[in-house]
Amino acid sequence: MKFEYMLKVGVLGAGHLGKIHLRLLQESKEYELVGFYDPDAINGKAVSEEFGYTYYDNLNRLIEAAEVIDIVTPTLSHFECAKKAMEAGRHVFIEKPITNTLEEAEALIALQQKTGVKGQVGHVERFNPAFLAVRDSIRDPMFIESHRLAEFNPRGTDVPVVLDLMIHDIDAILSVVDSEVQQISASGVSVISKSPDIANARIVFKNGCVANLTASRISLKNMRKSRFFQKDAYISVDFLEKKVEVVKMKDAPENPGEYDMVLQNAEGEKKQIYFENPDIRANNAIREELESFATSIRGDLQPEVSLKEGARALKVALQVIQSF
Repeated sequence: MKFEYMLKVGVLGAGHLGKIHLRLLQESKEYELVGFYDPDAINGKAVSEEFGYTYYDNLNRLIEAAEVIDIVTPTLSHFECAKKAMEAGRHVFIEKPITNTLEEAEALIALQQKTGVKGQVGHVERFNPAFLAVRDSIRDPMFIESHRLAEFNPRGTDVPVVLDLMIHDIDAILSVVDSEVQQISASGVSVISKSPDIANARIVFKNGCVANLTASRISLKNMRKSRFFQKDAYISVDFLEKKVEVVKMKDAPENPGEYDMVLQNAEGEKKQIYFENPDIRANNAIREELESFATSIRGDLQPEVSLKEGARALKVALQVIQSF
């Protein structure tokens, strides 16, 4: 579907992820890519020559030319870039984490309320097809276990593994647990980097739900898996392989079939175990999050991952780091 007009978008940052955003926005039917800015003029001109995108050597001129600013710069510069764009009345998409500090995130939320622009944070796992397939089936989970393990990559080691990797799972968990955080205990270990490379956190919510999260960026294999345990159901989401496993229980029939799986507890109650196979719709999660932002702008809707939700994920991530 092509709209009557395309939203003019400019990208800040042309690193590894920035180039992915540039390509997807160039291909999108919802955006018109006006160009990009990168403070490294040599890199900017090289990317422009290789891919044909318009390079702006002046940030203010790019902001003037666009309606939407996509911020894919290092976290330290998120606040200043977003502030400048929002003050100019531009909608902002900000890669995760929203900002470097909670104070900066709160300042952006206040600025958003003042200017009325839209803002979305790039927590891409919210748009992972496996998570989307079971999102509505996750109801009142009481125990959650998440593992996000990655092979070593120097890119991203300037920040703790919690802000680099674990924050993905923190955001996903906060989106399905309808309760405030009560207590956090965590440990982190630096192996190669100057900041922790391995971290484990235990988050206890006021409603009794407990989430146990592990993140590592020096693993021998990649893994991104979360398991949700709730009354009468177990749901496993493999974010990496984009697969799900849903196991549910219901009261067993009086006369179960030969192949029915039936369990009986100590009180004599019988439960039947059955499996569900949700339909997983293949997608490009980054394209989907960017285009969902366009939908929220056009329809004046709440973005899928608001600045407030991005700030909440950052707050919990910083509490994890502080409890090391």
